[in-house]
Amino acid sequence: MRVVEVVDLIAAGEFARSREWRKALEQVHEAVTLTDWPHGSRRFTIYPGRHQNGVLPIKKPCIQRLKKLGWLTERIPRLPGEVLTPGDLDGLFETSQGCIGFEWETGNISSSHRAINKLLLTLHNRGILGGILVVPSQKLYQFLTDRVGNIGELRPYFPLWQATPIGNGCLQIVVAEHDAASKKVRKIPKGTDGRARR
Repeated sequence: MRVVEVVDLIAAGEFARSREWRKALEQVHEAVTLTDWPHGSRRFTIYPGRHQNGVLPIKKPCIQRLKKLGWLTERIPRLPGEVLTPGDLDGLFETSQGCIGFEWETGNISSSHRAINKLLLTLHNRGILGGILVVPSQKLYQFLTDRVGNIGELRPYFPLWQATPIGNGCLQIVVAEHDAASKKVRKIPKGTDGRARR
């Protein structure tokens, strides 16, 4: 898989220039580029066709790589007792300065907004100092389940999120795209929960 765009929504204070943040970004970008389909092929090849593929299995190699690099998976960062929990993050990286949260979007566009809000809320309440969200590019989106969160539908909201008052912390969106398209690979399975059909 390829990283085709990086959007720094928030890059405030000393943490934005810290070694810990740079290290986390390097590890996430590496894990994204190691994400393949079919799994084990070392390239991400998508079956072409409008909304032909599911989404949920895509992130598996990325999460496995982050876990090997020391990230905790499906964890809730520590928050003050009076703060409502935002739910588990896909990944959590503990540093000497604080935690960094990671989410790979596999839901519909409403889910993408919840993921951003989850990271922003946790950042605002000092549960994390950095947050990273991976979403598909417009080119990849056309081959995935209809209405899956994607960079095109999030872009209009950038000014709102960038206006969030954070004195020290970071929030980055990473845009991922397939390496190739071929009808020789099998489709990525869709979920069977009857709602998102992911």
